[in-house]
Amino acid sequence: MSTSSSKSDMKGFYKQKKSGGITKSKGNSTPKHSATCGSEAAQPPALVTSRGTPDLKDNYDDNEEMLRQFDMNMAYGPCLGMSRLDRWERAVALGLNPPETIEHLLKLSDVRLGCLWDGRV
Repeated sequence: MSTSSSKSDMKGFYKQKKSGGITKSKGNSTPKHSATCGSEAAQPPALVTSRGTPDLKDNYDDNEEMLRQFDMNMAYGPCLGMSRLDRWERAVALGLNPPETIEHLLKLSDVRLGCLWDGRV
């Protein structure tokens, strides 16, 4: 079989039609339905909780803020799959010296015992 014959067979088999190429639209390059910073566009359904409130705008007090900071601090180990109090007690047992204020909040206050990610991950 000759090489010139195989080249012509390939050209016949894979016909390429080049017409026009890619055209660029003129004007604003932002998609029509995209949200931007400060936009009044509605949040996508993935960010809305089952209560119908936006997930990123939870209302919480200073105590909850301290507990969330405790949840985010990886120095005390992972927080998924256990309560905040269990995580605090594990950190004490491992000698990691977690803040005493966290223990007081968890034992004395009416706060959520699940970590920040509980029910979201």
